[in-house]
Amino acid sequence: MGRLLLSVMALSLLSGCVAVQPWKRGELARQSMAWDPDPLQAGLADHVYFSKEAASGRAGLGGGGCGCN
Repeated sequence: MGRLLLSVMALSLLSGCVAVQPWKRGELARQSMAWDPDPLQAGLADHVYFSKEAASGRAGLGGGGCGCN
């Protein structure tokens, strides 16, 4: 039973590997398909997150949220 389950899981993982056709690559390379479509907005969100975490004493950063160490 274990081997059957392992075989089914392996086949399901292999079925997810698909070669992208050349004419579809342009669609997948759009800026809106990126993890962070707006790098400036992502940088601001990271700055706010880490400033809040430093102020609360987490994430191992010294100093407060104001940036003064």
